[in-house]
Amino acid sequence: MIITNCSIISWGTPNQYVEGREVRIIDGKIAEIGAGQELRAKYPGDEILDANGQVLMPGLICALTHFYGAFSRGMAIYGDAPANFPEILKKLWWPLDQSLTHEDVYYSALVCLIDAIKHGTTTVFDHHASPSCISGSLDVIEKAVRLSGIRASLCYEVTDRGGLEKADEGIQENLRFINKIRTAEDNDSMLSATFGLHASLTLSEETLRKCRDVIPSGYGFHIHVAEHQSDEFDSIKRYGTRIIDTLSRAGITGDNSIFVHGVHLDARELELIRDSNTWLTHQPRSNMNNAVGMAETEAALRLGIPVGIGNDGFSFAMWDEWRACYLAHKLWKRDPRTMNGSLVTQMGAYNNAKFASHFFKTRIGVSEEGARADLILVDYLPITPMAADNLPWHILFGFRDSMVTLTMVNGEILMKDRKLVKIDERSIINTAREKAVSVWERYQKQFKDN
Repeated sequence: MIITNCSIISWGTPNQYVEGREVRIIDGKIAEIGAGQELRAKYPGDEILDANGQVLMPGLICALTHFYGAFSRGMAIYGDAPANFPEILKKLWWPLDQSLTHEDVYYSALVCLIDAIKHGTTTVFDHHASPSCISGSLDVIEKAVRLSGIRASLCYEVTDRGGLEKADEGIQENLRFINKIRTAEDNDSMLSATFGLHASLTLSEETLRKCRDVIPSGYGFHIHVAEHQSDEFDSIKRYGTRIIDTLSRAGITGDNSIFVHGVHLDARELELIRDSNTWLTHQPRSNMNNAVGMAETEAALRLGIPVGIGNDGFSFAMWDEWRACYLAHKLWKRDPRTMNGSLVTQMGAYNNAKFASHFFKTRIGVSEEGARADLILVDYLPITPMAADNLPWHILFGFRDSMVTLTMVNGEILMKDRKLVKIDERSIINTAREKAVSVWERYQKQFKDN
């Protein structure tokens, strides 16, 4: 296939914005990039897709999400509104994740994957929890991922809040799925795996030790850290050290591990993350919603930590996450000079691309020859000059997710002219709406029983 008549954002180093280009795609990768009609003349038998002057750019990447939270949309929380993040966990997320069946897990994943495709998000990192149906839950999500065509990394959230038996079942689910991915004959880079952990405050020292002792070589952990002060206080009370010191001593850090949030980390903890080459992700919309504060993201970037951006279960409209990042830090610091557009694109484009390329072991997130053809077309007509050096501000103030007209992953078109081409969105949404009623009923019972 040759995509013609497009402007290209490369997200390369240095970034390039060039107009009047053609892109040839073969076997899921960008094979050649040419100017004018160069490639059409060179390969007259190729299928042609006319972009009609739209912007062609790498698909968006979400460094953390929670498919299982999809059915929380519109759901009432009983009693008084949660006053803090621990109450949010107890009143919303823990009763909800215990209310899911395998079928609910499947449809909650599918509706999120549809949302990703429609908003041009082509790679996602999911962190799953379903204590009532642990074993096989990652296979259920894999089935949804395969159907959607999205590139995804999966894990199961190990926690002690359901007892040691449930924790052991979560450990085995991670191990089973990691080994499945590692030995898969169709090692096509579409799926990846990590070893999921909830957070230190819901994990015993014994469970952490078990996880560290059994994780296969070459794989790392995916864990929430210091999202709320309670995680730090719990670590200090139980171990006498702050959370990253505790996790570092437990062998949880490393270049294959992902730490999520890090809102309440101190300077030494950031140094430990940097020195261990551990990845860190930032989710500003979630942090605002949970009123937990804003991480010292600029300090982390200055230290050389590759901070990425996720959505923590919010919509896959990732440019909204970028804008939230750009605005929230200014308000938090009361300084309009903080968190400039270049830093936002450093996280959302460059660091997320490094993040995905590392975990999927292939080149993702750039519009360059040899990279995976995970691409989107954006119907953006700039009303002012647009170039590589002012691109961050065009994205933050001009781009909208509704402008995505085509989504392609690994060279396969998943949405064309804003219409999904692989899956029946209406049928999936209708079934999901039916499933949500039962989930809400079980949630009510879980809420009252707890």
